[in-house]
Amino acid sequence: MEPKYKRVVLKISGEALAGDNKTGISDEMLETVARQVKEIKDMGVQIAIVVGGGNFWRGRTSKSMDRATADYMGMLATVINSLALQDAFENIGMKTKVQTAIEMKEVAEPYIRRKAVSELNHGDIVIFGAGTGNPFFSTDTTAALRAAEIDAEVILLAKKVDAVYSDDPEKNPDAVKYSELTHHEVLEKELGVMDSTAASLCRDNSIAIHVFALAEEGNMKRAVCGEKIGTIIK
Repeated sequence: MEPKYKRVVLKISGEALAGDNKTGISDEMLETVARQVKEIKDMGVQIAIVVGGGNFWRGRTSKSMDRATADYMGMLATVINSLALQDAFENIGMKTKVQTAIEMKEVAEPYIRRKAVSELNHGDIVIFGAGTGNPFFSTDTTAALRAAEIDAEVILLAKKVDAVYSDDPEKNPDAVKYSELTHHEVLEKELGVMDSTAASLCRDNSIAIHVFALAEEGNMKRAVCGEKIGTIIK
């Protein structure tokens, strides 16, 4: 199997890292992610990663707290996940750098675009933590922004669900599964695969999005090779 893409941004939701636990980090999921990432790295694909923080904290679901404060807490949650992924990757021999949008030099490098691109060119994996560094922006928007900045060809959106549906498939058994969509359709139908800011950014910069289930072994490799799994948005 030949990879379709040379440089990708892999967006992993925090919930996916929690596995069946719903919260926290599942060792089993960390190992699954590490194995799948190694598979595509061994094919010569350059990999940048953006990870969410929903397994610890979601800024937008906090009702009583100041939104900016809640969002900063969410950014810190993404750093916890970033460090866990870095450790899992390095345990199986993959050199990994964590760059954060909020400076915390004791645990990670600050985000510098040129340095990130250089590290990718040297074959390192780069994990972008702390979102965009600004409140009111989701980690989906971070993925779209970083993909545009580093010239990635696609965002691989690894989720708990296996594709994009017309409604929540867990709540509505009649939800329609989409195999292909345009960016415009995602925005027009308000499908919720990613927020409108992120979807608009992908549309305006012609960045493809491939949505698939993280838990299914081998899915990441199939997505990188352009197989029609999950949902492809372009």
